[in-house]
Amino acid sequence: MNLKKVSPISHEINSEVFVEESVVQLPTEPIEIEHELSAKEVPPEELLAKSSPLGQETLRYDPVAIEAQYGKKPLQVFGRVVSIFLPFASFSIGIWWDRLRGKTLSQGRDRAIQLREILTELGPAYIKVGQALSTRPDLVPSVFLEELSLLQDQLPAFPNEVAFRFIEEELGAPPEEIYAELTSEPVAAASLGQVYKGKLKTGETVAVKVQRPGLAQRITLDMYILRSVAGLVKKTFKQVRSDLVAIMDEFGIRIFEEMNYTQEGRNAERFAQLYGHLNDIYIPQIYWEYTGRRVITMEWISGTKLTNMEAIKSQGIDAKYLIEIGVQCSLRQLLEHGFFHADPHPGNLLATEDGKLAYIDFGMMSEVKPYQRYGLLEAIVHLVNRDFEGLAHDYVKLEFLTPDTDLTPIIPALGNVFKDALGASVAELNFKSITDKLSALMYEYPFRVPAYYALIIRSLVTLEGIAINVDPNFKVLSKAYPYVAKRLLTDPSPRLRASLKDLLFKDESFRWNRLENLLRNASKSPDYELNQLLNQTLEFLFSERGDFIRERLVDEIVKALDTYGRRTLGNISKYLRATLGLPQEQTQTPEMTAEAIKSAEHIKGIWEIVKETPGFDPMQLVPVIPELLMKEETQRMGQKIAGGLAQRVIARMIREALLKDATEEVVVPNEKKITQEPKVVTPAPKLVLPPAAAIQ
Repeated sequence: MNLKKVSPISHEINSEVFVEESVVQLPTEPIEIEHELSAKEVPPEELLAKSSPLGQETLRYDPVAIEAQYGKKPLQVFGRVVSIFLPFASFSIGIWWDRLRGKTLSQGRDRAIQLREILTELGPAYIKVGQALSTRPDLVPSVFLEELSLLQDQLPAFPNEVAFRFIEEELGAPPEEIYAELTSEPVAAASLGQVYKGKLKTGETVAVKVQRPGLAQRITLDMYILRSVAGLVKKTFKQVRSDLVAIMDEFGIRIFEEMNYTQEGRNAERFAQLYGHLNDIYIPQIYWEYTGRRVITMEWISGTKLTNMEAIKSQGIDAKYLIEIGVQCSLRQLLEHGFFHADPHPGNLLATEDGKLAYIDFGMMSEVKPYQRYGLLEAIVHLVNRDFEGLAHDYVKLEFLTPDTDLTPIIPALGNVFKDALGASVAELNFKSITDKLSALMYEYPFRVPAYYALIIRSLVTLEGIAINVDPNFKVLSKAYPYVAKRLLTDPSPRLRASLKDLLFKDESFRWNRLENLLRNASKSPDYELNQLLNQTLEFLFSERGDFIRERLVDEIVKALDTYGRRTLGNISKYLRATLGLPQEQTQTPEMTAEAIKSAEHIKGIWEIVKETPGFDPMQLVPVIPELLMKEETQRMGQKIAGGLAQRVIARMIREALLKDATEEVVVPNEKKITQEPKVVTPAPKLVLPPAAAIQ
């Protein structure tokens, strides 16, 4: 069998660019490693925990232990700070010098290469910053994008003999006893490890990822420095209210988990369980027999990075569709299950040959708690609907503001900040404009960024950057709102039911246009089920939580029946008198009020939206009707409707009788008849009628 191989300098892990070579046979004798590791792969003892379910040593981020260790090594810390500061100082001076010579950043290929080399040399924490920047064509000149994109999977590789030794140490046997074939050089190299393409002896083609040597020491020292700087900034600059130390700790926890490949394997399986069923989402299989803390073996995925538009188009794949699939998957990660991919850069997302979106790296994952998920949903709804009072309260729930914060000045400030970012419609929204506007607001008011939110916004902004690269006009939130609308209409949670109530009712009036908007957007969601909406709506309507809607429905039905009834009776009377040749009475047929006309139009519009919803079948309503009629709540509603109509009729009769009595003719003996002379009467006491009898 021939095994294809990719040159380490190839920009794609793509079957289209593989070249045929002679088979790479693994040696049958044990490998003798002559290379001496520059940094032994022995993490600090304080950071080891031997409680992995798979019996592997796992790294655990412990800031107290890290501080105790490096607090005693000021010279080592100072040396690392200098090694970080000097390259960036040199880079800044170079940019300043270029500007003096009239050279712009977009012309600075040398500077772009210099920045990539600096980030590569500084290590994983800084490489991840470069990876995030490589997805933002709206922030970074194209020449820098090209260079920074190499940080995704084209970093310098470490020696094969080191990788093969790690395989033997982790899996208990040399590579030739485990794999039938393995590429002679890594096909990709990223911040934490490098990847070989191989084949198991059972025939499966696999990707074998091996961790870089010396990671724990370098990352541990960098985290100590970053955490110390965060604490210093927090103490020095009082206007910075966010807990920067907590944000650094959150990042530290995730990057330490990323250094544990057994944890990555568990992440991949959990991710597949939660999201693998979604249309055109693919997650590779993990081979646990060949996986350890520093080595992971998973199914090989042949695909193209989403940012390589030419290669994707040549395969007849719709990149925009895959971006939408990625957005929908991310929404479920953040807002439904809470387990989300915190590092979705292009090197981790591939378009497969059969047009699916494949996730291939699961090292950096994070969690969103239920109350945070519902808070984010509510915030999106309030933002889209310009409900800035609701948005201010959402920031309290999401821990951006403390419960004792005075929201009075913040509510109008939110309106002023977001009115430009919101534009004319949801289609104009994007996360960058929202986060930029919010950043400006945070300095003026007591906002703080919760630690959990830092990874969420990093994930969303990175995803939006990939989308903008595919389509400059792509707006993530406009693609997200159909899912949000669907959740708002179908989720049975009390919090979202309350949000739906607040959204649809204002000052005792029903806002039909918002219901239309929700239904129209929800119908665009790929997994929107009208039957589910109908069942959950009816269940909610006839529960205790639906009392407020039933009461308002009764009022609306009474008003509509009364208006239509009077019009119908007036038209029938007019028709009969015309048929019998009788004179027409000078009675005024009640006209439809503007409110009633609008309600009728909205109901008609909603019915049209429902009919156009995929999967709609009018026959689905037939078996529901008998069930509704038998419900006790339906019978009570019927009684209230009948009572309300009766009260209106009685009230109208009394009113008409009083008016007739007050305007009847006055006849004086032996005098001419005086018509329409109102009697002079003592004012009668006011007539108090039941509320339902009020005449509109």
